[in-house]
Amino acid sequence: MQDGMNLTSTSKISSLEIILIIVAVFLLNLEPCVCACAQAEYKINEQCCPMCSPGYHVDQQCTNYTITRCVPCLHLTYIAEPNGREKCLNCSTCDPGSGLRVKTQCTRSSDTVCEPLERHYCIDQVRGSCTQAEKHTACCPGHYIQQEGTALKDTVCDVCTAGTYSDGSLQTCQPHSKCEDLGLVEIKPGTSSSDTECGKQTSVAVTAGIIIITGVVVLMVVAAVGVGVFRKKMYRHVPPAGNHAV
Repeated sequence: MQDGMNLTSTSKISSLEIILIIVAVFLLNLEPCVCACAQAEYKINEQCCPMCSPGYHVDQQCTNYTITRCVPCLHLTYIAEPNGREKCLNCSTCDPGSGLRVKTQCTRSSDTVCEPLERHYCIDQVRGSCTQAEKHTACCPGHYIQQEGTALKDTVCDVCTAGTYSDGSLQTCQPHSKCEDLGLVEIKPGTSSSDTECGKQTSVAVTAGIIIITGVVVLMVVAAVGVGVFRKKMYRHVPPAGNHAV
């Protein structure tokens, strides 16, 4: 019985030794741990170097005996963050052809910030700078401006209701004028894009007088023309004085 227990104990010890040997071999085959660089450092050639400040770039990498040498970004270039870059980035341009203008000029430590031109709105932006803009929509006649366009939103238009009008530039549709309320008569009815046209009312007597005068003038002109034609015919039939018979 004791021999059986000894065999079991020996078996357990042998298994534990085998596990320990395997772990030891595994650890020996591991490569040494490579520690990461600090937050204010960058890795170059298996070495951690101090970063350059925003607005500066690396002119010479650090060594075991020297720190990183940094120099300022050139004109129209920038770097906005601590870095290990050897070149600065080119400043962005605000292209009027894309509906843009400069909001904030580029500096050594910040890029140009663009914004939409007047009467334009931004349709695409990156990190707070607009990269593409379009013109505000112009409302058509018969529509009014429900909401004016902004630098970020287009104009919103809506249709005028019956009895009102707008040429497209109004913020509210206006009611058609009522000619009778103005003591006038309607000459042309209003539409969704234009107001009613009103005119002065002409009395019956004045209208009749105008018709009579016009008729008299026409008769006088006709009579004058007729007399002229008659005289012309008479002159044609009268022989010259030198041709009378003796």
